[in-house]
Amino acid sequence: MTEQTSCDKIVCFVIGKKKAMYDYVQISTINDFIFCQRSLYFHSIYYTFVDKQYKAKPQVAGTIAHEATDTGRYSSQKKFLQAMEVFSHAYGVIGKIDVYDKETKVLTERKRKINRVYDGYRFQLYAQKLALEEMGFPVEKMFLHSLSDNKKYEIHFHGPDLYAFEKTIEKIRAFNVAKSSPKQNIQKCRNCIYRELCRREQ
Repeated sequence: MTEQTSCDKIVCFVIGKKKAMYDYVQISTINDFIFCQRSLYFHSIYYTFVDKQYKAKPQVAGTIAHEATDTGRYSSQKKFLQAMEVFSHAYGVIGKIDVYDKETKVLTERKRKINRVYDGYRFQLYAQKLALEEMGFPVEKMFLHSLSDNKKYEIHFHGPDLYAFEKTIEKIRAFNVAKSSPKQNIQKCRNCIYRELCRREQ
């Protein structure tokens, strides 16, 4: 399998400096895919690059907001699982959680600023929840935490939500950038973190 083939079909991981095909979908790419399929392509291609080489300022700020969790500085209490790698064999997803409270069984995903709860945000939490539960950690409640204004949004999970989530994962797994031509949305393009790379609006 050549590197080109591995990038045509975007469900891939990066091992060292080599790309390889896997059946698992990275949880962090779910929101990208829903926002714009083309942005998922850039997420895959530039996965190993230094963030500030390609990310827009809002995305860099969001990354910084996660640093406390990623380095274990969110809390020293043992009841919290922070930045833990999780995976679900049943749903074929893998990634990291933000914060999980083992006592209250609450899963929280933090964002720098939340103006609206998008499907991509919800589906990322669904993936984390399903992975955690498959690994033996029950999740009773889920929240999105907007750090800029300290607002919390409870995310519910019902039968229809699972169906929509599964369909999205299927689409990501089947996505082939060589055969895809997403419709251009100027507003989305202007707010995309990869706009300097893509430049479709020009």
